Amino acid sequence: MSTPFDDVIDGIKARGFHNHRLEDHSGAVSRGILRDLRAMCEPFERDFTAGLIRDWPDSPSPAGRARKLDLVVAEPASETGEPDLARLRLCVENKSVVTAHRNRTNRYDDLSDLVGVLHRNKPDAILVATVLVGLAENVLNVPDRVKPFLSPEEFKERVLPRLSSGDAGLWDDFPNAISRNRLGDPQRTVDKFRELPTRPPARTDLVAYDYVLLVPVFIDNVQAPRIVRDNALGIDIDGEYRTMVDRICRAYTARWHL
Repeated sequence: MSTPFDDVIDGIKARGFHNHRLEDHSGAVSRGILRDLRAMCEPFERDFTAGLIRDWPDSPSPAGRARKLDLVVAEPASETGEPDLARLRLCVENKSVVTAHRNRTNRYDDLSDLVGVLHRNKPDAILVATVLVGLAENVLNVPDRVKPFLSPEEFKERVLPRLSSGDAGLWDDFPNAISRNRLGDPQRTVDKFRELPTRPPARTDLVAYDYVLLVPVFIDNVQAPRIVRDNALGIDIDGEYRTMVDRICRAYTARWHL
């Protein structure tokens, strides 16, 4: 099956580069997971069609500090029609560690802090996290170190057509825009995120995610981006995605339909 992460790669190809500042992959991942749940989980689709639950992208987070939850599926509050987090059923958070693996700790802390807040609000809500893990040793940091220093016209005409096209001359033209990662960084990032606690469907007492999905990708904004299905990290992307959707469905069924 195609995964939402294939949609992310298609989006990067269409844009020309990965904008890590906007986390613009997150919407594609959230929409794809919602699409597949509706297609593959009959109790979930039945509740969705009946209007018992709805989805809200970029919903305000109870963690505060102007944070947003990437995808919320909940019962709507009867007064406002907004999501009622006391009746939260599913929350999906999407992160990426692509440009600089030194940011892994910050992204890990974001997820670690959030799970406690959401569990206090609704212990049986299904909590899922996805993380893009970049495998490129060098990444051309387009949003921070290329685009801001050019006029919109110059960027559009002289640089954008070259991005993600295999034009190695970009490395020479923008040496100060190169973010460098160490050879073992992807494995260290995977090991870090595997420290996030996870729980089986029946254990809603545990403060933990129901699933954490790690997705190896090659994104350097010079070569064509791709999901790295044949990777040295031991991650079966397609198999683990199917397992995640099945785990969500089983947890949803057990918590609201038994």
